[in-house]
Amino acid sequence: MKKKLPPLNWIRSFEAAARHLSFTHAAVELNLSQAAISQQIKGLEHQLGTVLFKRLPRGLELTNAGAAYLPIVHESVERLRVATEEIFGQGRTNLLTIKVNLVFFMNWLAPKISDFRITYPEINLRITSNIWINDKDTPSDNDFEIRYGKGKWKGLQAERLTWDNLLPVCSPNYLNSNAPLITPNDLANHTLLHVIGYEDGWGYWLNQTNHEHLKISQGFQFDTLITALEMAILGEGIALGRTSLVDEMLSSGKLIAPFKEQIATDEAFYLAYASSNLIHPHANKFKEWILNKIDKK
Repeated sequence: MKKKLPPLNWIRSFEAAARHLSFTHAAVELNLSQAAISQQIKGLEHQLGTVLFKRLPRGLELTNAGAAYLPIVHESVERLRVATEEIFGQGRTNLLTIKVNLVFFMNWLAPKISDFRITYPEINLRITSNIWINDKDTPSDNDFEIRYGKGKWKGLQAERLTWDNLLPVCSPNYLNSNAPLITPNDLANHTLLHVIGYEDGWGYWLNQTNHEHLKISQGFQFDTLITALEMAILGEGIALGRTSLVDEMLSSGKLIAPFKEQIATDEAFYLAYASSNLIHPHANKFKEWILNKIDKK
């Protein structure tokens, strides 16, 4: 039969008493009476069914069982202390939490974040990623969330960060190794890289460029744009890029745009936050910084 886990206060008293080899010193550290420490140790010994300390005239000595138990207990208490300080300690007030769409982080925010660190070295950031959200999601544990959509989410304010054009992109190697790609009509003979969940995907681009009649391949389907773009770089097909995310890839030659046709998007990346006032003391600094970084051209 498994032993029940002893109460945490008993464990904490044992750890302090074993470390000091003194009930009195443990009592001072934990702000308890010496009698309370002694009582908790007795309760722990009774539950475990073994003696943990030898009571000597001038102090304490651990039994073999106590000596075996102490390293495990000490490590557990220390890990709990460190985690508590990290999550709820004094530094917590400076920790600004941002949940961000991964492709936006990799291709837009990450290259700029060093400027924020230089400008505001006193502000610590916690950055987590999201893939998809729905209208019921709210950024409960985050000061900000960077989302992709049309900027309408219940209970949230949203500041637009991108004004994108859609354009097909592929690698130079893909273009050199496959059928000609001179006009959009040639897309019917190529592998297209689709991203699930985007309203302004390949069907939208073809419709807006008057090529809706084309019978295009299902190709590959991905749940994130970052994977589709990576596959395009590797020469596996043609992705539909967004200018704010692929401009640098085009400049570096990792990707090329085979056509001149570009279509403005209805969707965009937004900085979203609760409609109530921003609570974090540094939230407005991040908001002002990121809005100053946007390109509205």
